Amino acid sequence: MRELINSLKGDKGIWSFVVLLALISFMPVFSASANLVYVIGKGSTIGYLVKHLVHIFIGFALIYFVHKVPYHYYRGLSQIGLPIVGLLLVYTFFQGTVIDGANASRWIKVPFIGVTFQTSALASIVLMVYVARYLAKIEDKEITFKSSFIELWIPVFIVLALILPANFSTTALIFSMVCMLVFVGRYPLRYLGTIIGMGVAMLVFFVVFAKAFPDAMPNRVDTWISRVDSFFSDKPNEDDYQIEKAKIAIATGKINGLGPGKSVQKNFLPQSSSDFIFAIIVEEYGLIGGIGVLFLYLMLFFRFLVSAHKAKTLFGKLLIVGLGFPIIFQALINMGVAVELLPVTGQTLPLISSGGSSIWMTCIAVGIILSVTKKDEEIEQERLEKEEREEALQRMIDKHLEEEGKEREEEAERTSAAFSIEDGTKNPMHAVMGKP
Repeated sequence: MRELINSLKGDKGIWSFVVLLALISFMPVFSASANLVYVIGKGSTIGYLVKHLVHIFIGFALIYFVHKVPYHYYRGLSQIGLPIVGLLLVYTFFQGTVIDGANASRWIKVPFIGVTFQTSALASIVLMVYVARYLAKIEDKEITFKSSFIELWIPVFIVLALILPANFSTTALIFSMVCMLVFVGRYPLRYLGTIIGMGVAMLVFFVVFAKAFPDAMPNRVDTWISRVDSFFSDKPNEDDYQIEKAKIAIATGKINGLGPGKSVQKNFLPQSSSDFIFAIIVEEYGLIGGIGVLFLYLMLFFRFLVSAHKAKTLFGKLLIVGLGFPIIFQALINMGVAVELLPVTGQTLPLISSGGSSIWMTCIAVGIILSVTKKDEEIEQERLEKEEREEALQRMIDKHLEEEGKEREEEAERTSAAFSIEDGTKNPMHAVMGKP
């Protein structure tokens, strides 16, 4: 076990907060799974707990193997991965599975394994690495809108266009994070403003087209509109039901909470173990537990900031920003939905909500970030070792010069003594100068 811990490289703060969030997830998931067992009649609570344990174990295995790969390798992998992700998104668009009778065209079922997989989560990681690679490549070059639009923005818009019909919240999150990343990468603001305007125009066009031709393609435009309408109106609907139950759970929790496993609203919240797990955490562990979870995410965000500042290359800095910040913003969005600060989005709570692909993609992102911090640590360690070698060499030289000086002094003393004996004088300098 000690050897395994010693083999973990990278920022220890990031490792610690990720492990803490994963450990915290077990009790809420175990408690909230009672909804699926006793209300829906699926499986057992122990079965869901074991399933979540397997997901977490695979996730940390992914972190371990991904963080061992030198992060500059991901430059080339992003170029290879982007076309593959595009094909997966096209396949998902036409062959997306149905989960519990609901339209879930954002998911595909992996053959021979039977697990469902959300391709947009993988697309987000590959796209962020691709954008970071491009910005690092043009660091010292003059940027033109035409060249950047062809090489950078066309791939971004294609990926977002394939995700948008089934998942607006993920599309909006990815687009905003890409805009933030290019801003950090010093992309010209006048170009960025044009791109944001084009993005908004494309979204409006898609909504108008989907409303005019609702059978042209599978989409969830009506769901988006109803969620926004319900957020700003008083008309009751299904989303209002979920929000009301989440607010009841939060209000019931008060300061100290009802205690582990004693949530009542988990039996009424349809997504109590995923989208609304934060409400269950507050109900069972109170305001203290909710603030504690928020604190861990903010501390993880702080470690991302520190690691990005310490990164030796622009590509490393952009990788940390592009992969780390979305994890934190996704967590804040999930909490904001639970307390009705935001409309219902379907974003999970990273590393805490149940679900395989969301946990695994978050772990891959964390692994890449740790790979950057590991390389920086190796560079710093090499620098320290080089300084130690130089200091040791300097000490050896000083010692050698000191020994040579002593030898010369001893030789001079022996020579002086020899002159004194030969000339019979008491002062050796007299003998040298020829004085009696």
